[in-house]
Amino acid sequence: MAAPDLDDIVRLCKQRGFVFPSAEIYGGFRSTYDYGPLGALMLRNVKNLWWRTMVQLRHDVVGLDAAILSSPRIWEASGHLANFTDPLVDCRSCNERWRADHLPAGDDGVVRCPNCASTDLTEARAFNMMFKTHVGPVEDGANEGYLRPETAQGHFVNFSNVLQTSRKKPPFGIAQVGKSFRNEITPGNFVFRTREFEQMELEFFVPPAEADEWFEYWCRERLEWYVRYGIARERLRLRHHDKEELSHYSAATTDIEFLFPWGWGELEGVANRTDYDLRAHSEASGVRLEYFDQATGESYMPYVIEPAAGATRTMMAFLIAAYDTDEVGGEARSVLRLHPDIAPYQVAVLPLSRKETLVPVAEEVLGLLQPVAMCDYDETQSIGRRYRRQDEIGTPLCVTVDFDSLDDRAVTIRDRDTTGQVRVPIDVLAAEVAARVGR
Repeated sequence: MAAPDLDDIVRLCKQRGFVFPSAEIYGGFRSTYDYGPLGALMLRNVKNLWWRTMVQLRHDVVGLDAAILSSPRIWEASGHLANFTDPLVDCRSCNERWRADHLPAGDDGVVRCPNCASTDLTEARAFNMMFKTHVGPVEDGANEGYLRPETAQGHFVNFSNVLQTSRKKPPFGIAQVGKSFRNEITPGNFVFRTREFEQMELEFFVPPAEADEWFEYWCRERLEWYVRYGIARERLRLRHHDKEELSHYSAATTDIEFLFPWGWGELEGVANRTDYDLRAHSEASGVRLEYFDQATGESYMPYVIEPAAGATRTMMAFLIAAYDTDEVGGEARSVLRLHPDIAPYQVAVLPLSRKETLVPVAEEVLGLLQPVAMCDYDETQSIGRRYRRQDEIGTPLCVTVDFDSLDDRAVTIRDRDTTGQVRVPIDVLAAEVAARVGR
C-alpha cells in the first residue's frame, strides 16, 4: 500500500469530520486542533484499546488519573525545570524563532533561517517548554503552578499510595491516559507535534536486576501492538537512542518509529528511567518511596521501564496506515482499511429508501445493533454513494435494509474491504455483526 500525501490526510480529516483547526472561525489558533464527530470516536477507540491491552488484559497493571495542574516542587525534583529545554534561536531579519537543533547547515556549511534565508541568527539559548500558570487570585511566585508536560510524574508521586492500596508488588505497572502540554517552539506536521496532546503512559516498576529484561520485553510488546491493529511491519522500526540523545533520567531509550509521509517519526518511546524519579522525589519530599520485600526482608527502590505513546499521534498513524485507493465497478474509491476496534463506526445501517414502509424496519435494525457496536445511520443519497462514504471513513460493515426485508425479514451485510455481500436474517443479525467485528 503506497503512503498517502499528508495533504490527502488533512483534506480527508477536514471533509469527513475527523479533525478541524481549532477556532477556525477566528482564523485559527496555531498548533491546536479540535476532534470532530469521527475523530472523537476514533481517538476514544485508540485510548480504549490501549487501556484494554495494558490494564484490562493484564493482572500486573493498575490505573491512575492524576491532576493536570501541579506543584512546582514536582518539576523541580524531577529535573524538568532545569533540563526540559530546547535550544532556541531568533532570526534578526524576520523575527521568527526556531529550534537550533532543527536548523541544519547548508552545503556551504552555513545555517540559514528557513523562513527568509537570512544568516543573521542569535546565539542559541535554553527555552523551557513547560506552561506556567498561577493558581488563585494573586499572580505572584507563591502561587505558581504548571500544566504537566508529561503524565509520568503523577505515577511517581503516587507510588506509595498505589502500592499500599492495590497490594501489588514489583514487577507491576501504573497506567494513565491524559492531557499533557508542551510549549513547543516549532510545532507542525498536522497533529504530529502540538502544544496540547494526549499521552498513554505506563510506568512499570521492577527489581533493578530485572530492568534490562523488562526493557526488551516492552520494546517487543509495544511494537507488536501496532502490527496487531493494522500497521504493516515494514512501516515500523525500533530506533535505539545514542548516549548523547538520552534524557537526563534515562539509562536506555528506544523509539518505536512509523514511516509518516515526511519520513520516520516517533510513535512511542520505551525508556529505562532507573530509580531516578523515585529517588529524586524521595529526597525532595522526605518520604521514602521504596518497596519492602517480605521474602528477603530488604527494602529497595524499583527501577522503572516506561512505554510512553501519544494518543493523537497514534491515531494519526493508524489513519495514515489504513488509507488506500482502489477501483470498484470501474470507479475509483478512497477507503480507510481500519481495524474494527479502531474505526469510528463498526457498522452503518442504510435503508435503501426513505419511504415510510422501510424506515421502521431500518430503525428496528439500528436498535438491535447499537448495543453491539457503534453505528451510523444514513438514509440520504443513492446507496452507492453511501457505500463510498462509509468506505472512506473506515466503516467495516454496511447493513442495507431493502424492500425484500419487509417480506423475508432479512438484510444485506456488505464488507468494506472485499465489497462482498451476504443476506442475513434480522433475528441473527446482531450475533453475525458481533462475530465479524470481534465483539
